[in-house]
Amino acid sequence: MDSDVFEDILRTVKDFVRGEVVPLEEEIEQSDAIPERLRRGAADMGLFGWALPEEYGGLGLDMRQDVRLAIELGWTTPAFRSMLGTNNGIAGKALVNFGTPEQQKRWLPALAAGSAVASFALTEDGAGSDPSGVRTRAVREGDGWVLSGAKRFITNADHADLFVVFARTDPDAEAHRGISAFLVESTAPGVRIGPPDRKMGQRGAHTAPVYFDDARVPADAVLGGEPGTGFRAAMASLTRGRLHIAALCVGLAARALDEAVRYAVTAEQGGESIGRFQLVQELLAESHAELLAGRSLVLAAAEAYDAGTDTRVGPSSAKLFCSEMVCRVVDRAVQVHGGSGYMSDSTVERLYRDARLFRIYEGTSEIQKLIIGKGLLREAGA
Repeated sequence: MDSDVFEDILRTVKDFVRGEVVPLEEEIEQSDAIPERLRRGAADMGLFGWALPEEYGGLGLDMRQDVRLAIELGWTTPAFRSMLGTNNGIAGKALVNFGTPEQQKRWLPALAAGSAVASFALTEDGAGSDPSGVRTRAVREGDGWVLSGAKRFITNADHADLFVVFARTDPDAEAHRGISAFLVESTAPGVRIGPPDRKMGQRGAHTAPVYFDDARVPADAVLGGEPGTGFRAAMASLTRGRLHIAALCVGLAARALDEAVRYAVTAEQGGESIGRFQLVQELLAESHAELLAGRSLVLAAAEAYDAGTDTRVGPSSAKLFCSEMVCRVVDRAVQVHGGSGYMSDSTVERLYRDARLFRIYEGTSEIQKLIIGKGLLREAGA
C-alpha cells in the first residue's frame, strides 16, 4: 500500500482505538463481547482485511505496515484485535498462500469485508505448538472426505463461518508430511461447536472447542487442492502471526507504561508525588528501555520478513522477547500502582491478565527458543 495512504489509515485507527474502543473496555470486560458498533467501525475502516490482497477487497498491508498497525491495536483490549485477527492472520493467510484461485474467490472478498469470519482449527489437546502431533483424521470416502477429531482453544469458533482444519490424511507418512488442510464450513454436517472457554483474561475474545463427528466435505475442500501440504500451510501462517503478536505486545506494553507514568505523576505518598521516588523511577526506566528494544526488534524483523531474508528466526525472536517483555512491563505497572493495581477495577490489573496469554498462543516461549536455536545451527551448516 502507498505509504501516504497507510499513514492516513494508521492515524484513523489510532483515533478510533483511543477514542472509541478504550472507553468501552470495561463494558467489553463485563459483557465478554465486542459491541456491534465497534465491529461496524472496524469493517468501515477495512480492518477485517488489512493483510488480505487488494484485489479481493483487502488493504494489502506488507509486514512492516502490519506490525505498525498491530502496535496501535495493542493499545486497547486484545479482544478488539482478536475479532479481526483470524481473517487477516492464520486463517486468512492460509487461503492467500495456499488456496486455489476458486477457493480464494469464494472466501477472501467476504473475509475482507467482514461479512464472513474464518477460524484456524489446528490446536488439539495433544498437539498445540507442534502441529506434527495432529490426531484429527480425514479419510477419503466416495467423492469427498470424512473428518473425525476434536480441536481445542479455537479463536472465533463460536461465530465462524469457515474453519481451516488440519487433519492427518496419511497415517503412514512422516509426522509432518501426512497432514492436510481443509476448508470446512461451520454448517457442514458433523461440525459441532462447544461452549466458549472461560479464560483468565482477554475477555471478549472467544475461544471454544470444535468437534468433527464424521464431518463430510467435498473433494474440493482440500486447501490448495493437494493433500499433504497442511504442515507447510500451518507453519507459514504461524510464522507471520508470531511477528504480528510481537507487535501487539509492544502496543500493550506501551499502554501499561503510560498507565504507570500517569499514576506516578498523580499519586502521592507523604505529601509528594510517588514519581519523585527513585525506586519508582527505576521501574519506569526499566520498562521504557525494554519497550524501545521490543519496538526496534519488531520493526527490524518485519523489514527482514518483507525482504525475504529472515522469515523464521526473526519472527520467533520477536515473539519470544516481546511476549516476555510485556509481562515484565505490566508487572512493573502493577507494582507502581501498589495495592490499587491489584484491584479488579484497575486498568493495569486487566492488562496483567490479558498479557499472560501472549507467552502461550501462536507458539509458546519454549517453542520459540527451539525454533531460534535450530535455525541458528541450520544457518551455520550444523
